[in-house]
Amino acid sequence: MIKRHFFLAAAAVLLGLMVVAVILRIAFAGDEKAGGRGGPGGAGGRAQAVSQAVVTPREFTDEIRVLGVARGRRSVNITSSTSELITRVLFSDGQRVAAGTPLVELQAREEDADIIEARSRVGQAQREYDRYRELAERGVAPRVTAENAETALEAAQAGLAAAQARRGDRLIRAPFAGVLGLSTVTAGTLISPGAVITTLDDISVVRVDFPVPERYLAVLRSGVPIVATADAFGGESFAGRIALIDTRVNEQSRAATARAEIPNPGGRIRPGMMMRVAVRQGVRQSLAVPEAAVQYEGDSAYVFRIAPGERGLTAQRIGVDAGSVENGFVEILSGLNAGDRVVATGLNRIQPGSPVRVAGAPTAARTGAAR
Repeated sequence: MIKRHFFLAAAAVLLGLMVVAVILRIAFAGDEKAGGRGGPGGAGGRAQAVSQAVVTPREFTDEIRVLGVARGRRSVNITSSTSELITRVLFSDGQRVAAGTPLVELQAREEDADIIEARSRVGQAQREYDRYRELAERGVAPRVTAENAETALEAAQAGLAAAQARRGDRLIRAPFAGVLGLSTVTAGTLISPGAVITTLDDISVVRVDFPVPERYLAVLRSGVPIVATADAFGGESFAGRIALIDTRVNEQSRAATARAEIPNPGGRIRPGMMMRVAVRQGVRQSLAVPEAAVQYEGDSAYVFRIAPGERGLTAQRIGVDAGSVENGFVEILSGLNAGDRVVATGLNRIQPGSPVRVAGAPTAARTGAAR
């Protein structure tokens, strides 16, 4: 009897729980329907909040990015052609000099003596020529004697010029205008042929040599603008132009050397600096979306396009053909149309076909687009 009452009580409790469950299920279903009809984004509270980007045209540039090394327009090591003592140093380190400025004077005692001797010979030859010319004009001496004296005078003058030239070799001058580098020589230093006295660089304009792959040679030519940056100056850019492209292609690298010239007021760019060179081939208009809106899987790229569904907005996974990436935007070659809306953030929480709602104001991809 007791067991029968126990089973009846248990059955009543179970039946009551089932009734409560049915009532709660009906109540929650009614709330979901109400939210689907009135909530933003279509699916009410279950719709994922996302930000959107509008597909709009933007400027993209075709660029070749390579590394190059800066050189002075003209650079030379100042050396001596003979072994000799330095008697005077006529410059200071870092000095800006004009072409022909004396830099170093070498010991020249023998050359000075040769000049004195050559001048003496010229004087003697001049006196003999004057005497024989006068006698020849008076008819006392034959004219050939005067001619021989004139020849001797010319030979003596040539000897003096040669002695002065040898003396001039003892004075080393700047071959062109530029800036001198550091030097360790002083008066009394013995230098040998090839030893560097100082360096001279013309850096009013710097040259940057860089390799260009042969596939770009058909579109590059002299005069094409370039932009160069140096790590020493952060993101600051220096504008220049291609001055010359080498006539030969390297057989191993399949690249030709291009030389760009960059104005360098103030001499900020120094010879030997590593330069990052960007060569612009042209500017084009293409559709673009922010980088954050694109997913990559292997060689494929995808975006989530925001489209209207039966119960509101949904995220449709669309394959796209992505092109260049520039300034935070990805070029879209195919797969989207201008004006399409795509999910800009929160892609890792979105499933294909899931309901979404746009949170806040639209984040248009035309930020920074072509004007």
